[in-house]
Amino acid sequence: MKATLVAVFLLMIASTALGQVSSGGSVLNSQPSVLTLPSHPVRASYAQMGQEQRLGERASYSFGHGERPLWEVAPPPKEEVPLGDVARALREAHLYARKAAFVKEN
Repeated sequence: MKATLVAVFLLMIASTALGQVSSGGSVLNSQPSVLTLPSHPVRASYAQMGQEQRLGERASYSFGHGERPLWEVAPPPKEEVPLGDVARALREAHLYARKAAFVKEN
């Protein structure tokens, strides 16, 4: 058993070493690459007012005025019962629960 584990361990080490060596010996290029972001000069240029252009496929226009307070929109928070109160109620219910009329022993 011990010899099998040692053989598997050595096989794993040999396969990782072979993977590092067989990569062709190439070294990663350390030259920095500059990130160029695409620009859209037609959308950002100054021009006269033209026709409305929809940028999204199903974009819709909506308009709202004023503010609504949160109590009109959000549901009221639920009152959470502390875990200690739940445990006390269960313990009290267990005390007053019906007991067995007799106990059968073998």
